[in-house]
Amino acid sequence: MNKILIVDDDASILKVLKMRLEAGGYDVSMAVSMKEAIQIAKNSIFDLALLDYKLGDGNGVMLMEELKAIMPQIQVIILTAFGTIGNAVDAMKKGAFTYLTKPFDDAELMHQVKNCLEKSSLSREVENLRSMVSNQLGFENIICKSDSMINTLKLVKQAAVTDSTVLISGESGTGKELVAKSVHLASSRRKNSFVAVNCAALPENLFESELFGYEKGAFTGAAKRKAGFLSQAQEGTFFFDEVSEIPLTMQVKLLRVLQENEFYPLGSNKTIELDTRIIAATNKDLALEVSKGKFRQDLFYRIHVIPINIPPLRERLDCIPHLVDYFIREYAKTMQKEIKKISDVGMNKIFQYAWPGNVRELKNVIEYAVAMSDSKVISEDLILQKPDGVRRNEVLKPLKKAKKDFEKEYIKKLLRLTKGNVSQASKFAGKYRSDFYELMKKYSLEINEFRS
Repeated sequence: MNKILIVDDDASILKVLKMRLEAGGYDVSMAVSMKEAIQIAKNSIFDLALLDYKLGDGNGVMLMEELKAIMPQIQVIILTAFGTIGNAVDAMKKGAFTYLTKPFDDAELMHQVKNCLEKSSLSREVENLRSMVSNQLGFENIICKSDSMINTLKLVKQAAVTDSTVLISGESGTGKELVAKSVHLASSRRKNSFVAVNCAALPENLFESELFGYEKGAFTGAAKRKAGFLSQAQEGTFFFDEVSEIPLTMQVKLLRVLQENEFYPLGSNKTIELDTRIIAATNKDLALEVSKGKFRQDLFYRIHVIPINIPPLRERLDCIPHLVDYFIREYAKTMQKEIKKISDVGMNKIFQYAWPGNVRELKNVIEYAVAMSDSKVISEDLILQKPDGVRRNEVLKPLKKAKKDFEKEYIKKLLRLTKGNVSQASKFAGKYRSDFYELMKKYSLEINEFRS
């Protein structure tokens, strides 16, 4: 049974919340002050805390920080009156799951509590995997605090306990190799080798000999026997990076290897049995490559067993502050600088940029900014600048199109921020609820897309 702590200095609200939550099957504890809540938290473990923003001896954000210091995985929902919504949004930036405005709608309360507890459960699973691989990978680079990346990590966890082939897709710079290593490190093969080969970097005439190995004298220049990449990955994991670049002539041979789990080194008449987990990655649409005749359909079906897609950075904006903070700390430490953050204007430029190079590009931008900054706060002029001062990838649109695009993205951001709560989103926008629904209809936005 999930345990919930509710904190409010209004005893009547506490009583009502306790009744509603216990009716929903939850184990509920109550506190009327920060001091009492902290004392309770030191003697019990909670999955979720509902915290009133205004408390007699502090506020919900202060209490949230105290509770997370005691229980890092606890999820928090801030309770607030309409006049303090801005403060509640600030609380979300600092780690709250969402906020609810008084008076509460019963259905909305139970819906958000259910969503929050589901995320809490998944976060615990994620933390187990994170602790397993963080030292090797700096895993925070790929998990961030994005729902989409947490779902990706859930797939990693599920895939790791099998020996099935995994196909990781995503744009360049999204971290496909990090995800592949995570599958390996979370699997039963983690004590053995992880061998990665960039298929685009291997010349076609050397592909077979490098992959399968060869015997002495197998061809001109083969002065001694050499084990291939596949042999080096025995009992471990083999990673085909940019698998779409494998030459068609090699695709036939690779298909046989994956079907039979054995191969012949060049110049040998003895087979080598293959005991290797196969993971492949691509930044292309492999199904489209199949339709163009550039990738074999049978090989596609062979490797497309467990698909894992990594969303581009522009689709997980909530990752950006976490990544920026991480990269600043890493580079400031390496460069021995006391840089703490980027100016608000600089962060706004980062959020407005499309990031075609994804996390890799963001990392490079932050490295440059830290290297060039002579202040503790990185100024906006060091962010996303070319020598001529023009922001990269900036394309001017017709005014009508630009206004429509902005309005649609604005509505989507509000819905993401409020987890699909139209009442809260419409208050933010300064619109009547009915008008907000009309805007959603105008841009074909479905509410279920934004509810966790």
